Amino acid sequence: MTDIPVELPGKATSASRTTLSHIMTANDTNLLGTVHGGVIMKLVDDAAGAVAGRHSGGPAVTASMDEMAFLAPVRVGDLVHVKAQCNWTGRSSMEIGVRVLAERWNESTPATQVGSAYLVFAAVDAEGKPRTVPPVLPETERDERRYQEAQIRRTHRLARRQAIMALREERAAQGFDD
Repeated sequence: MTDIPVELPGKATSASRTTLSHIMTANDTNLLGTVHGGVIMKLVDDAAGAVAGRHSGGPAVTASMDEMAFLAPVRVGDLVHVKAQCNWTGRSSMEIGVRVLAERWNESTPATQVGSAYLVFAAVDAEGKPRTVPPVLPETERDERRYQEAQIRRTHRLARRQAIMALREERAAQGFDD
């Protein structure tokens, strides 16, 4: 019997949007005394994973991380806010956009953006096989822009993958074993 994909009802962007906040301590620092980039990346992955799970209604795994940009250092005592939302969906994949903001824990100054990233998650079933996700429904002009930008990033990811595979096949045909 052939499995016919069932079209799921769409979910609004706001349905899965989330913010994860964490205060940075000395345990989070690198050798320069600022917060280690890997600590920030873990928070980004955690927040994005929560969004992917909420949007898809079940387990989802990180497939890739694109364009992790560190815009400013994060220091001990900073309260870091990781804001994430689902920007785009495919059949079983979702692009999650993440903004990282930081503010001093003991000051009332506004938070500043210190990083951003785009992650692709794949929704999986209990056996780890891909499962269908609901389409994302942009609600605002900003959501619509993010949706369109996500489609461009997807096109570039696919084109890059295809170009790399073609190069590998060409080198293999030429007798290179790398």
